[in-house]
Amino acid sequence: MKILIIEDDENILSFLKRGFEEEGYVVDSAADGEDGEYLASTNSYDIVILDWMLPNKNGIEVLESLRNKDILTPIIMLTARGEIDDKILGLVSGADDYLSKPFSFKELKARAQAIYRRSISSGSNAIKIKDITIDIDAKTVKQNDKELNLTQKEYELLLFLVKNKNKLISNTMIEDQLWNNEEYINSNVIQVTIYNLRKRLGKDFIKSSRGLGYKIEV
Repeated sequence: MKILIIEDDENILSFLKRGFEEEGYVVDSAADGEDGEYLASTNSYDIVILDWMLPNKNGIEVLESLRNKDILTPIIMLTARGEIDDKILGLVSGADDYLSKPFSFKELKARAQAIYRRSISSGSNAIKIKDITIDIDAKTVKQNDKELNLTQKEYELLLFLVKNKNKLISNTMIEDQLWNNEEYINSNVIQVTIYNLRKRLGKDFIKSSRGLGYKIEV
């Protein structure tokens, strides 16, 4: 999962970023509304976690602007404002969920996972495609009821390709989704990960187009 956190409180931002990265997620962050809106508008994310009170542009303004641009990325609003009218305003403006401060990281993670689950599998925690079953909550993959021992990156790449089934996914898209943009990765790490997945799933499970990318056809 790739997450964008837009939060101006340095302590909260650092805490959330560290927490999600420890869970294996790729995290981008911004400390004001304008920077956050730019990132959300120009990159692909699975979830945006958006604070209400932000400098330069507040969370509601960012939310409304993104929805007006037809950017439908699921958004969870964070705020110290706990009044019912504020919650309604956030949801009416296009938020998918709302969490009042203070909150527990476990609850935020659970809400993010639930929204992500709905976005790729109609609310079920399991995705079935061809002869494999992916348990999103447990992060496990079974092929014909036999559990496969995948690395974190192998699992995330498989899930990304399944989420975008029948679409050609380029190396650049994979690198952006699975590795932080600021990190250098070896030029053949994606090819090696694909190779390892094919060894486990079967060589024809993931199709490739030379120089263009990869896809899972169903």
